[in-house]
Amino acid sequence: MEICGRINLDIDMGGKIMFKLLVVVDYQNDFVDGALGFPKAKTLEEGIYNKVKWYLDNGYPVVFTLDTHDKNYLSTREGKHLPVVHCVRGTTGHEVYGKLKEFVGNTNCCFIKKESFGVSQQSILDYFDQTLHNHYGRVDFNNEDGKYQIELVGVATNICVISNAVMFQTAFPDAQIIVDASLCASFDDSLHEKALDVMEGLQINVVMEGSLL
Repeated sequence: MEICGRINLDIDMGGKIMFKLLVVVDYQNDFVDGALGFPKAKTLEEGIYNKVKWYLDNGYPVVFTLDTHDKNYLSTREGKHLPVVHCVRGTTGHEVYGKLKEFVGNTNCCFIKKESFGVSQQSILDYFDQTLHNHYGRVDFNNEDGKYQIELVGVATNICVISNAVMFQTAFPDAQIIVDASLCASFDDSLHEKALDVMEGLQINVVMEGSLL
């Protein structure tokens, strides 16, 4: 998939973005250097860290999704298809990776545990109703001007990133959904590229920004 030819995001959207939300997908120890880790995941650390810091420094909130399983994982449907125990509650593998641990406890960060590839619609709505609105007032991501932006980064592109992009797009069909391809990775480069192509087909904006906004 060709990325370098894409135009500037602000110009593409036709105006100033009024509100931004960053979603960091499953950047946890077990997906970086643990049970399901892979080399490219490690290379994302600095860029994701810088992007999270930019959002927070500019007054925007950040959501971290956390893949979360119990000890009976191998008996679940997912466990039978992917028989590798990972991200079990209370283990080191479940924790946020590396420098991003710095943001644990930050009042503008929310950590949403999920038991499947994508966060549930109820978890998204609960976050907006109970957490986001308390900090920022009521934000209508379905504003007709389309000036609300939800950006996603993380791993793995072809599993949890695409799943969560679709979940947020379903919850907020008129918001601008963006995936920064430079801060996403997969254990399989070809599946990474295919997932980006599928997301573009779903009208998700795939960009190549790194930590620069």
